[in-house]
Amino acid sequence: MENYREVDPHKLSARNCGGVHCVLFPGTPVEVSLANCDIEALVQPSPDEVAAYELYLHLPELHRLWRTPIHPPWPNEGVVKPALHSLEMVFRMITTVLQDNRPYIARDEWLNKLESLANMEIELVSHLVEGDKKAPTTSAGSVPQTWQRSGSRPFVSRSSQASVLAVLPNWKGAQNLRARLLYAIEGHMLRAPFTLGLGEPNLAGKPLLEYDRICTPSEVYACRQAAPGNPEDHTLSTAHQILEAWLMVAHGLLQLIEERVKAGDPVGAAKKCWLVERVWKLLLATMDLLQVMDPDDFMRLKHELAINTKAQVGVEYGPNHIGGGAYCLRSTMLREVTRTCKELRHLVPKAVGVEADPKGGPRLQEAIMELFHTHGMEISGISSHSSVIHLLQAFQAVEVSVRQFYFSYQQLVIAIMGSGEYKGAVQTEISAAEALSQLYFEPPYFPSLDGAKTFLGNYWHHNPDLEEGAIMRELVQARARSMQNGQHKIANTQGTSSWPADRDTTMKEVSKSPERKAYVNVNLAYKQRHMQNGM
Repeated sequence: MENYREVDPHKLSARNCGGVHCVLFPGTPVEVSLANCDIEALVQPSPDEVAAYELYLHLPELHRLWRTPIHPPWPNEGVVKPALHSLEMVFRMITTVLQDNRPYIARDEWLNKLESLANMEIELVSHLVEGDKKAPTTSAGSVPQTWQRSGSRPFVSRSSQASVLAVLPNWKGAQNLRARLLYAIEGHMLRAPFTLGLGEPNLAGKPLLEYDRICTPSEVYACRQAAPGNPEDHTLSTAHQILEAWLMVAHGLLQLIEERVKAGDPVGAAKKCWLVERVWKLLLATMDLLQVMDPDDFMRLKHELAINTKAQVGVEYGPNHIGGGAYCLRSTMLREVTRTCKELRHLVPKAVGVEADPKGGPRLQEAIMELFHTHGMEISGISSHSSVIHLLQAFQAVEVSVRQFYFSYQQLVIAIMGSGEYKGAVQTEISAAEALSQLYFEPPYFPSLDGAKTFLGNYWHHNPDLEEGAIMRELVQARARSMQNGQHKIANTQGTSSWPADRDTTMKEVSKSPERKAYVNVNLAYKQRHMQNGM
């Protein structure tokens, strides 16, 4: 296969592909019509661009923290630790906003968005550690009391000594924000067997996570831009560090999904899938922080970091060069997690218990359609469960969240940098926004599920026992009768006591209508058929 960076544009034109210059990645010729393009090759940056991105975000240091186990007996550490690091990064951004002396920034909106993001992260952390009994914790009895109200018993809690959250009360107006975050931790961690130990009340007296030992907040705080010349430098770098941390979490969850499916645990796999879906939504909320940046300060930072969408001939890009406008695609982990989410389709045959036909037959699709139609009851002598349906639904929820991320990111980048930044210099030039759009215009990730739902819809559409629109017509007719009876009531000033009788008459007429009888008959037949299938 030809290397995409060595493809001759004239050869592409000779093959009626229309070779042009791609403004997404400098020096990359692509086709005018992307329908037949290799999208993976199109969004693949150069090694130099990846290295510059990783150096700017201090990813080598962060990867060392994420991949070095602190407590080896804790199997969940590789997933939980990056999530705790991202929480510390949000706390760091809050302190940065509080310290920012620019009078023109939207400080209130910054704090609102960061508090909302912190709440989302705390909730996700609580789901990650739900039922986790192997985490390194300290007994609440060995910790001195820190919360006590007059006339009530003391509450055993502990406040981390290294977390940035501990210094928030030092800023004016931050006390209420810190209190709300602590109460959020208290509420969300009710589903977990322990609490974080960041100063929350711990009303239940649960064990406390060894937060400073596992999270190492001081080391996370060290992975920041030192003495930035641009005030938005911390914003841009920290937002993408949070992105990378949660991508590491998603990568670990996807590995657990594959293990659970192969072990025949659709319930556990579905739970992890829904967590991956929520991680993608959190990534989108993280990138949405960039919308609050000051436009002029960001444009200056964009120039200083050489975030260009067009190649500059003869320019040698240094370590501070990030690359094109869609620079989130410089993230190796983002491309890896996206690819792994697409490859969840290979787990569908194992989840359903039916091997895919190597000749491309509809065997798997028919099995999924029958599974949907019977709601997971026993089919063809094979015992099944509704949990398999829940897993398949979770697979498609992951697909939807991936597409939402790329679509929203495309719109976000255009809003931040301006649409003119993504228009080609010539009519045949492909823009970065158009290249990004291919990531959410791709064919369905799960064609067997898509086909099964399509044919299931056609089945009910052509079912002779089911009249299309019967329920809606019944509702419209009932409303029309009700309105007529209401007008009759207003006109008849002497008949106030006849309204209940009129209403009863209307309901009896509705129940005797042909549409209602047909609907009831179809429902009865449908339930009887499914009861027979489930016996």
